[in-house]
Amino acid sequence: YNVMKYSVPDCCSGSFIGVCYGRSADDLPTPDKVAQLVQLHKIKYVRIYDSNIQVLKAFANTGVELMIGVPNSDLLSFSQFQSNADTWLKNSVLPYYPATKITYITVGAEVTESPNNASSFLVPAMNNVLTALKKLGLHKKIKVSSTHSLGVLSRSFPPSAGAFNSSHAHFLKPLLEFLAENQSPFMIDIYPYYAFRDSPNKVPLDYALFEASSEVIDPNTGLLYTSMFDAQIDAIYFALMALNFRTIKVMVTETGWPSKGSPKETAATPDNAQTYNTNLIRHVINNTGTPAKPGEELDVYIFSLFNENRKPGLESERNWGLFYPDQTSVYSLDFTGRGAVDMTTEANVTKSNGTTWCIASSKASQIDLQNAIDWACGPGNVDCTAIQPSQPCFEPDNLASHASYAFNSYYQQNGASDVACSFGGTGAKVDKDPSMFSLFITTHHQ
Repeated sequence: YNVMKYSVPDCCSGSFIGVCYGRSADDLPTPDKVAQLVQLHKIKYVRIYDSNIQVLKAFANTGVELMIGVPNSDLLSFSQFQSNADTWLKNSVLPYYPATKITYITVGAEVTESPNNASSFLVPAMNNVLTALKKLGLHKKIKVSSTHSLGVLSRSFPPSAGAFNSSHAHFLKPLLEFLAENQSPFMIDIYPYYAFRDSPNKVPLDYALFEASSEVIDPNTGLLYTSMFDAQIDAIYFALMALNFRTIKVMVTETGWPSKGSPKETAATPDNAQTYNTNLIRHVINNTGTPAKPGEELDVYIFSLFNENRKPGLESERNWGLFYPDQTSVYSLDFTGRGAVDMTTEANVTKSNGTTWCIASSKASQIDLQNAIDWACGPGNVDCTAIQPSQPCFEPDNLASHASYAFNSYYQQNGASDVACSFGGTGAKVDKDPSMFSLFITTHHQ
């Protein structure tokens, strides 16, 4: 008998960073394009909130590991009849598996926040999904869990006093028993941004951004905390220990920081978002663990891949994305945790062989060109010194010429891939060296 079969997959691979791919928007790229973007930026783990067939197909044979979801609206039917879970698995998962690497199924999302009390259906639905997986022999390969907001806790500070809210006891105890028995993680969505936004006088911004200059001490344990993120994770661990669940691991299924907000949301800036996510990635990839669980593996999904224009609520709700719908970066981020170089710099190994260039499209409006230049010379990390007044490429002094310089610099720096010449539709690929016809532009557009 072969011992290898029973070894736990990837037990020692260390912590990973994934990204949530929400689709509450009407202007997103097609799933095929999204799968390319994800690979381009070396993102290996993606969470979606349903089991959309187009998305599952798009991620086939990419090596990207997917977390898929059963929405709250399906919990009732999944809990009532085993056949509903069986049918869903046969129709929505099996046809795409294992070409599409599905590793987790989240049954329900933040049920304690959902208005129509779906929580009583949660564990029966999870059991039926697990049974459906067992029938197919997939229960060891695909883990079943459910995601929660920090609202499952009645106390989260100090971390050692972390406690589950007793009003959720009816489903929490069977849920935790399910997770312990099946070695599934406790999935939590954690947002220091909201804690800071809602009580800025109590929560220092640097503590929320992993930049704390002073430590917060837990009086019961003497543990020192320099970030709210760690304190909230440990509150979950202590809450689990208080109920005697010591083997369940915690996984963060959403965290992040918005890059833009309504006037009152002053902390929602690209700088703060970049700081939070950069520090988060380093923290996770270094396998730091938390003060109560040093060195413990902690997998984290950043919310979210795109800005989603259909999200209701304050302005920040629509601005959590790492990318704009045109696939350009909202701010630079390095998923390797080595520093804040632009996400696209190492993205595509196939460097340009000098046969294609990227220039400003003749159809682009002046305002779109100006916005694209601002992006390329700012977040895009292009050195635009040469197109400043009195510098070598300032003449001809027109937007198209300056944009072509900036676009092509970015394009060549980023592997001359199609994505690197999009600029929201204002870029165009050409196979003639643009420096040859910049003279042409000069003579014809005086």
